Amino acid sequence: MNVFDRTMKRKQKSWSASLQDGHHYDYLRDEVGSRVADRVYDIARTFPLALDVGGGKSHIAEHLSKDVVERLFLTDISDTTLKQKRGCEIPTHCVLADEEFLPFKENTFDLVVSSLSLHWINDLPGALRQIQQVLKPDGVFIGAMVGGETLYELRCSLQLAETEREGGFSPRVSPYTAVTDLGNLLGQAGFNMLTVDIDAIQVHYPGVVEVMTDLQGMGESNCAWNRRLLLHRDTILASAAIYKEMYGNQDGSVPATYEILYMIGWKPHESQAKPLKRGSATVSLGDLSKIQTPASTDKS
Repeated sequence: MNVFDRTMKRKQKSWSASLQDGHHYDYLRDEVGSRVADRVYDIARTFPLALDVGGGKSHIAEHLSKDVVERLFLTDISDTTLKQKRGCEIPTHCVLADEEFLPFKENTFDLVVSSLSLHWINDLPGALRQIQQVLKPDGVFIGAMVGGETLYELRCSLQLAETEREGGFSPRVSPYTAVTDLGNLLGQAGFNMLTVDIDAIQVHYPGVVEVMTDLQGMGESNCAWNRRLLLHRDTILASAAIYKEMYGNQDGSVPATYEILYMIGWKPHESQAKPLKRGSATVSLGDLSKIQTPASTDKS
């Protein structure tokens, strides 16, 4: 399935990275990167070699120490973005690579992380399989991507405005993965001991134009093949009015919700805990009702 124009996405990210004030648009990546780093710290071990898939300016590594990750490979589809890599104490090697075609051998990395990159992948199941393959046995993948409810306010406002002004609507916001599918995709890729959780980050903007401007500055504009390139001025004005009417705050600002899906999966290893074989239980759940509760003791 070829949903996204990957060449266009590379151009968008390169343009974003070339902006003189580009750091003003990094707030979402910085926040999610720090939350991914927190999940790395939750694992009580040191990772000799880690990989950041689609890491851009290295929004995760700046929150990590070399006591946790000793060496890091940072990949991105945009060379311009890699040149804007932020400094950190972890020795880092930058590699220009597409997330859909990882140029690494199997069983190479102890840890793979990814933040806000996988939602632009055409073949997400294939990308997850590649991540699983480059991990060493008992290696862990920790990732974050935007979920299906992201920017629902913007999506709804644009659809209503286009229907009113143009007699129909086209997809202005990229399609995203649903949380109900993510666990199945990780399992099919060969991961076990899965963890998937959701977080919602709400950012407040002066209006709909500022929402779309910031998305462009982030390099997060729609790059689906079926996107329409032109958005009429009347439609923009109508969507701004609808946005404020349906979702606006009392102070005149409007919210934009980013649903973030976090995932953790481990590459199988014989040392990992395994469920007992079916039928090996020695106690029936039906016996639970026969357990007598201890009589209460009155201490008064």
